[in-house]
Amino acid sequence: MEEEMFSSAAYKGTKSFSQSEIKTANATGFGAAADDYMERGIDLNEQLIRNKPATFFMRVRGDAMLGAGIHDGDVVIVDKSIKAVSGKVVVATLDGEMLIRRLERTFNKMRLIPETPKLSPIDIDPLYSEFSIWGVVTYVIHEP
Repeated sequence: MEEEMFSSAAYKGTKSFSQSEIKTANATGFGAAADDYMERGIDLNEQLIRNKPATFFMRVRGDAMLGAGIHDGDVVIVDKSIKAVSGKVVVATLDGEMLIRRLERTFNKMRLIPETPKLSPIDIDPLYSEFSIWGVVTYVIHEP
């Protein structure tokens, strides 16, 4: 007699999941009435990550981006595959220091703008400083 295993998870992490893939076990041979209305759980990887190999998580230290809703201790999701355009919040390195700021690009100038009145904008001069953009912040995970 062949027995069916019910210990494995039916959901395999793809968006093509269907209701018929849910395994149910009932000693009487009948499924529960609620099984017909069961929905799959929310997969945060599907919801928050667009390009998995180019995405990483960082914990923020400091209050430079309070105006953008990014607080000390928050986790940001950063995507390296998104183009850093003016107005986006980016994670950048400037002379060995890692910063999270809003990028501002004009015709002949680039600046990193903090979202707090306590700090001033940083003008970027690629000739005199070591500067690179790691990625664009796509989401902020904030603990209430």
